[in-house]
Amino acid sequence: MSKKLYVVIPCYNEEEVLFETAKRIKTKMNSMMDDNLISSDSRVVFVNDGSKDKTWEMIEELHNQDDIFSGINLSRNRGHQNALLAGLMTVKDYCDVSISMDADLQDDINAMDKMMKKYLSGKDIVYGVRSARKTDTFFKRFTAEGFYKVMEKLGANTVFNHADYRLMSKRALEGLAEFKEVNLFLRGLVPMIGYPTDIVTYERSERFAGESKYPLSKMLSFAFEGITSLSVKLIRFITIAGFLMIFVSIIFFVYSILSYLFGNVSKGWSSLMISIWFIGGMIMMSLGIVGEYIGKIYLETKERPRFIVEKFLNK
Repeated sequence: MSKKLYVVIPCYNEEEVLFETAKRIKTKMNSMMDDNLISSDSRVVFVNDGSKDKTWEMIEELHNQDDIFSGINLSRNRGHQNALLAGLMTVKDYCDVSISMDADLQDDINAMDKMMKKYLSGKDIVYGVRSARKTDTFFKRFTAEGFYKVMEKLGANTVFNHADYRLMSKRALEGLAEFKEVNLFLRGLVPMIGYPTDIVTYERSERFAGESKYPLSKMLSFAFEGITSLSVKLIRFITIAGFLMIFVSIIFFVYSILSYLFGNVSKGWSSLMISIWFIGGMIMMSLGIVGEYIGKIYLETKERPRFIVEKFLNK
């Protein structure tokens, strides 16, 4: 018996690409139905993350025109990760398997066939992994690949060159529902679920239309969110840096005593100022890192809802 697939697509101000995205995915879904990879009651679910343009009105129009399209409207903008989680947690009670992807048509929808075949062979999670970054600028490629390597060094278990294009079985979605944290970084949480996993490689295309919703500032914020959500090694680095500074201060102390004994005494204004600024900078950075973790603890203890679904269109 064919499995019911729900494709979850977070949307924020995507009116320029939404109709084209819907057209291409519907064609792919129909093809997969014809190949008996998925059942005829499979759906495409667009999650409106508080868009300021006509995205939600377009989702409603698509839903009214064709049953294959469903829509989730969040009460307000909650960010990409929360919008994606809202979609996955809403559909987990309706589907056998889900595939999440972005709305900008950069993810290769043809990889969905391979994902479903991996799922049917017994895999609960299948990651879409970029085979190359030819469409990226040097700066974006360097920083993105550096991010994954830093995450690995810090002890966070992520899949290299994987974003949020992935297949998850119903069992995997139920496992994800067990994670209650407010500070979300799904690329690190999903590997924690366990269960049999595999990857499918694909080439990422240029954005069909519109502008990226992840400028440099958001990318840096997202990276820092991921690091602090999954690893405490930054705090350990503060301790290590503290010991190193103590060691350096002992060396300077010995040097000062020897200089005094040999009569080579100087005012040392430059070295003193450098030391003060260096130590002051280390203290401020350390306080900032500790404060970041304390802020996350504060938000977790509040137990505020990660998202609120205003409306779910599903026939």
